[in-house]
Amino acid sequence: MIEPAVPREKIRVDDFNLHYGDFHALKAVNVRIPERQITALIGPSGCGKSTLLRSINRMNDTIAGVRVAGRVIIDDDDVYGSRVDVERLRRRIGMVFQRPNLFPLTVFENVAYGPRLHGKPSRATLAATVEAGLRGVGLWEALKDRLDEHALALPAEQQQRLCIARALATRPEVLLMDEPCSALDPIATRHIEALMRELVDRYTIVIVTHNMQQAQRVSSHAGFMLMGELVEFGPTPQVFEVPSDRRTADYVAGRFG
Repeated sequence: MIEPAVPREKIRVDDFNLHYGDFHALKAVNVRIPERQITALIGPSGCGKSTLLRSINRMNDTIAGVRVAGRVIIDDDDVYGSRVDVERLRRRIGMVFQRPNLFPLTVFENVAYGPRLHGKPSRATLAATVEAGLRGVGLWEALKDRLDEHALALPAEQQQRLCIARALATRPEVLLMDEPCSALDPIATRHIEALMRELVDRYTIVIVTHNMQQAQRVSSHAGFMLMGELVEFGPTPQVFEVPSDRRTADYVAGRFG
């Protein structure tokens, strides 16, 4: 019998702690996130899911009073190392937020924003990048004749897809998604979930979700967080069906949260 291949590790978090002033938001988190898989972080509000997600690309750096200890490693690079180039790091890690956060610009300029920020591409290169980005999220046919229209006029699902296209335009290796479907209706949610499954062939995806069914539908691995601790992490069926910690069992059964 041939054993299934073990996915390569993409992100490693070692004994990671984060404080907001005196508040201990993340407590000695240790986790191994596999490459080109979808990993879901679940848990009640305020448990540290989004804080952990934002720690991967150092978005918490902008918050006054934040202190960190421990390590976050992407491949062999220490995210919090003294010599890390934060701008280059964020090119490697795309981010999609809870609600579509498009710039008040055209469709074209939203997707072109990142490549322009990080270089001086020609118009032809930008056009190819925008087309590839829109094709990648299934928007090219719908928007190819509307590239000069204001992006904020698009329906909510198209806005979120455009946010994903913008995140992918800098050719990242990792895509972080913080409640990417919470502002969408069930049909739009299904479409974004299908898109995640397509993208995972090329990207390592980490999502935060309050939707237990969504975590089960889309992720291969799941981590349950509670009060700043990563209580349990493993293959999604194991976490939901045979959890090793009583707190995980109580949460996924709906007994709290």
